[in-house]
Amino acid sequence: MPPRTVKALFESREKRFIITARINNRSIAAHTNNSGSMLGLLRPGREILLSRSDNPKRRLAYTLELVREDGFWVGVNTQIPNRMLKLAWEKSLIPEFMGYEAFRSEAVVGQSRIDSCLEGPEGKMWVEAKNVTLVEDERACFPDAVSKRASKHMEELMALARNGHRVACFCLVQRPDCKCFGPADFIDAQFARVFRQAADSGLEILAYKAIINEAGIGLGQRLPVYWG
Repeated sequence: MPPRTVKALFESREKRFIITARINNRSIAAHTNNSGSMLGLLRPGREILLSRSDNPKRRLAYTLELVREDGFWVGVNTQIPNRMLKLAWEKSLIPEFMGYEAFRSEAVVGQSRIDSCLEGPEGKMWVEAKNVTLVEDERACFPDAVSKRASKHMEELMALARNGHRVACFCLVQRPDCKCFGPADFIDAQFARVFRQAADSGLEILAYKAIINEAGIGLGQRLPVYWG
């Protein structure tokens, strides 16, 4: 979690990447990097946590980090899964990452750009990271809105798998109220189909809960995959 954070009350989502919030009875605009719907989370009057940047070049100083939901925090910053992915590799927290000696972010392969590429004596492992904030009936689900981009990522990983590469999808569930993970076929049936095809083609699904509080975010337990 960034060092400078402040609690506020959510007011509205003005544009795809802009919300308004109230701090000490003053309404301010804040940035959100989450392009999803954040279904069920962004309700007027809810407590949120904003981080503040001192970068004078930024148009909006505040960024939305967490949303309070029924007594717990939900992480909505979509940069966190990639940061957690690298930390998990550095700290050897995920067994599948053991033995890889180098880590590249935003790795280019052909015409595609994959979130991360791990390299070791036995070859490469290409990993896409996804932020999960939607839970239905104790099942964490992705995506929370139709996402052609997410389907394209799975197709790119399948192509890499066909060429003999190891591929994975790291799904970080940034809320505690779930027991398993699966694709949100009730929201994006196309993604669910491609995700299943990718899994059948060798995609390794690494779904984990995040441990979240106002001080920071850690890696919690691994979740089983439930296809429905």
